Amino acid sequence: MRHEPFTGVLPAMTTPFTDEYSIDHNRLAAQAERLETAGVDGLVPVGTTGESATMTHDEHIAVIETVVEAVTDVPVIAGAGSNATHEAVDLATRAADAGADGLLLIAPYYNNPEPAGMEEHFRTIADKVALPQIVYNVPSRTGRNIAVDTAVSLASHENVVGYKAASGDLNRVTEIIERTRDEAFSVLSGDDALTTPMLAIGAAGCISVAANVEPERMCAMVHAANEGEYDRARELHHELGPLFRALFLETNPIPVTAAMEIRGHAPERLRSPLSPLSPENREQLASVLESLEPVEPLEAQSSPEGRS
Repeated sequence: MRHEPFTGVLPAMTTPFTDEYSIDHNRLAAQAERLETAGVDGLVPVGTTGESATMTHDEHIAVIETVVEAVTDVPVIAGAGSNATHEAVDLATRAADAGADGLLLIAPYYNNPEPAGMEEHFRTIADKVALPQIVYNVPSRTGRNIAVDTAVSLASHENVVGYKAASGDLNRVTEIIERTRDEAFSVLSGDDALTTPMLAIGAAGCISVAANVEPERMCAMVHAANEGEYDRARELHHELGPLFRALFLETNPIPVTAAMEIRGHAPERLRSPLSPLSPENREQLASVLESLEPVEPLEAQSSPEGRS
């Protein structure tokens, strides 16, 4: 049975840590609840923004379990990728057992597979784990683009329902959207600054860093575009533009972790080898955040699949 694709605003959640750099599950649950109340359409824990690269598999699963238990009406799409196919299958299976509603699967990194190996990697996971899955293209992190033909071919698999686009290449995104329009398949922006342009050419939403600190505005922007209200979407896009830029003054998730502390959500703690945001960039980020007036939470909305 074909799964419904994910749409709307899906925050790529940060992971809060204690003084000892253990996972702070109380703050993590509170963060999930706050984002759900703000009206997001799903949550994405243990991705790049959640510092998945510094976590053990047991910690991955513990984070997923906490987020699943904290929310009631939105799907949890868990990061579960690896550069080793057998490891990705194991982590995806454990994520499913932990209650995840979907999977975000980063392209294999470092070993630089050819397109045939890339496609086989994703097909193997999709064959073995019966959850809706989003393949994630971020060549600045992995060193290899997922070929357009590979993405289009994977869209025919009943468990592959989406593509997270973080290459910065709108031509690539346009072609994937054109060639998958007849599939139950969504392209999601992985770059907040390109979300509105991608929505204009047929993307269905975003997996967002900015939504950690501005979930209401991100929801208003994306939902407006998805309802054809592009004047409103453009207005919000430009209002949020300084934040989109400030959140990438240094390597993600360094700035967003600082933003979470500035907003009072969680201390600015990052696992090594990431370092705290520099004082000059922190000052710039704080100024941007101060310029954004508080807004009231939107009524919580669920994505098509919701939580069971």
